[in-house]
Amino acid sequence: MSGIFRHPVALALIALVLLIIFGSTVAIVPETKQGVIVRFGDPKYIINRYNPKESFGQTGAGAILRMPFVDQIVWIDKRVLSVEMERQQVLSTDQLRLQVDAFARYRIVDPLRMYIAAGSEDRVSDALRPILGSALRNELGKRPFAALLSPERGQVMQNIETGLNRVARQYGAEIVDVRIKRADLPDGTPLESAFTRMRTAREQEALTIRAQGAKQAQIIRAEADANAARIYAESFGKDPGFYDFYRAMQSYRYTFSPDRSGETNIILSPDNQFLRQFQGGR
Repeated sequence: MSGIFRHPVALALIALVLLIIFGSTVAIVPETKQGVIVRFGDPKYIINRYNPKESFGQTGAGAILRMPFVDQIVWIDKRVLSVEMERQQVLSTDQLRLQVDAFARYRIVDPLRMYIAAGSEDRVSDALRPILGSALRNELGKRPFAALLSPERGQVMQNIETGLNRVARQYGAEIVDVRIKRADLPDGTPLESAFTRMRTAREQEALTIRAQGAKQAQIIRAEADANAARIYAESFGKDPGFYDFYRAMQSYRYTFSPDRSGETNIILSPDNQFLRQFQGGR
């Protein structure tokens, strides 16, 4: 034993070997990672697997033991990942060409399937990116541009997420959310043409609303006139004297109204029939 201490180089080599063996045996599992233990290229088991019901700090993170020089750990993120879609042109049902930017967020929920099908997270993103673009074009191609500015947009996103999720499950992933960042009309003539069509459509809609309002007003006015005529007729039938008095008051109100434009002088005899209501109706 004392001979070993007389050879510091040998001691250093032994310490280095022990350190390498220790590093190959013990691994630290991060809180945000899950791993696949691969032995001679064959995946064996999963450590710190994602569980939606687990609480932070109560996972499988920490120190673990593995077979030195045999087991390899493939780390996979447990957090939500993003896949960006390149700007694409989409044709809506109202023949508007839209420049659309979108992204999807996903999480690896089955790391073993992900390792077998893709091998890495980057390959999962590469596989989902064209599917996202295709689903977006198909879904927006079924709707007008105005749908993106209405509550219907939520249903569009839900349909895209459902279609994308079917593909993501093949890679052990789960789609968390799909969002459209921007949906713009192309600059230049297409944009001006789109504005013109939208303006014309709104003007036609306004004319239709005004026509319907005028029609409804005529119907209401006609019904009111009919009701008034019916009430006058019923009043005349019950009390002809009151009806004659009411009509005379209406005539006086119109004839002697101070609101009438111009100045008019009216000269009548006190015995004129027009003024008989001032004399008690005689």
